[in-house]
Amino acid sequence: MPLTFAAADTPSLPLHLVPEGALARIAATLSPPQQRWVEASGFEPRLGRLLVVPGADGAPALALFGWGDKAARARGRFHLARARAALPGGVWHLSSTLSGRALDEAALGWLLAGYRFDRYRKNPAPRAMLKAPQGVDAARLEAIAAAEALTRDLINTPTSDMGPAELEAAARTLAREFGARISVTEGAALLADNLPMIHAVGRAA
Repeated sequence: MPLTFAAADTPSLPLHLVPEGALARIAATLSPPQQRWVEASGFEPRLGRLLVVPGADGAPALALFGWGDKAARARGRFHLARARAALPGGVWHLSSTLSGRALDEAALGWLLAGYRFDRYRKNPAPRAMLKAPQGVDAARLEAIAAAEALTRDLINTPTSDMGPAELEAAARTLAREFGARISVTEGAALLADNLPMIHAVGRAA
């Protein structure tokens, strides 16, 4: 599936990023039954912890995602990817105080977590989606994620379906999309350019 954000007008549920020390403040904005749910769960806002909180009808109404402290976050990147892997399907919107580079990285992590090699699957399973957070360049982040997905698809495709001809076709498709010029050295021209090993591998493929 494309690594994109959900449409801005799609109904969505809040995904609260909860840093260390902020749980009481965020819980105070919830309904009394939801506050009791959070308390009974024993949820702690350690980095990567997730709690889905139901509404009066028992369906998911919001989620809390532990954002830890600065030291914990500094030990890795793309922490929001964990939330996407654990959340139920549906559309979510981010509720946080993130801005600038930190917000960009969180949103990009979400997109990258959506990658699955599903070339041979007829009906890929639906995944949780996120609206583009306010303040991010959604088109830029989607382009980065699309480039990552293309690279991983080319790597993950078995060699029976990804030989030199298929790689060339992928390169030509990219060139057409972005208005680039492309030239391909193949066959005897490889020997003329003193590339005998590439020629041998290409023939074997």
